[in-house]
Amino acid sequence: MLKDQTLEQLAITMATLADNAYNDDCRKDFSDLGFTTYQFMTNSGASGHLAANDKEIVITFRGTVPTHISDLVADADALPVHDTDGFVHDGFKTYALHLMQTVLNFVSANGGKNKDIYITGHSLGAAMSLYTTKELEESGFTVTKLFTFGQPRLGNKGYVNAIKTDHHRFVNCNDIITHVPPLELGYHHHGTLCYINFYGNIRPITGWQRFKDTWRNRFASWKKFKFADSFKDHLMAGYIKKLKNIRDSGQKIL
Repeated sequence: MLKDQTLEQLAITMATLADNAYNDDCRKDFSDLGFTTYQFMTNSGASGHLAANDKEIVITFRGTVPTHISDLVADADALPVHDTDGFVHDGFKTYALHLMQTVLNFVSANGGKNKDIYITGHSLGAAMSLYTTKELEESGFTVTKLFTFGQPRLGNKGYVNAIKTDHHRFVNCNDIITHVPPLELGYHHHGTLCYINFYGNIRPITGWQRFKDTWRNRFASWKKFKFADSFKDHLMAGYIKKLKNIRDSGQKIL
């Protein structure tokens, strides 16, 4: 059961599921975790996975695939549009809504009001996860935990402050996607920030920490005659590797 895992192990499990969400069939991944009901969902370019057992429901969303034009359009459509309690990123909202009815139907059919609900996603899938979490809250469901990795900002302060779910938002060092859309456009993050530094350790986020990690990244790249690549820190492989380091070294996420 997911609820029996430590937060450090659960973070790895959710990160692995977020990574696997890029596949079209995750039946075995969920079966290995004890889930007996599984459904792949896809509509208008957006996709994700649903799974349930007697006690828990898991919802995962696929992130951006660079070869999928519709994904890139959704990412780029940063026009703020009205939503309950504030405004949100138009492209992220549209993509999440492509799958919303499927999610609501599955959660309702599988007794979601009496089960623990976990949601996860990476990149575009992380933004969709947060939007879906709020929609579930407004539909009378309680989301147990939300885990996001490399999440871009979704909405303004009024919107994100209205979300009640326990949200662990992981940022791997210099992951550039976590800085968009910019604060200057009114976008804000939600949840408890879990910042992972250059060495793979959980650290409080400060300007000095950011400065050190930026230059550590650059020096490491220059040694290999490469430019510093903030996009590399966005890849799920890096998140999973560092989360395993955190678990194995006995660190606590909170």
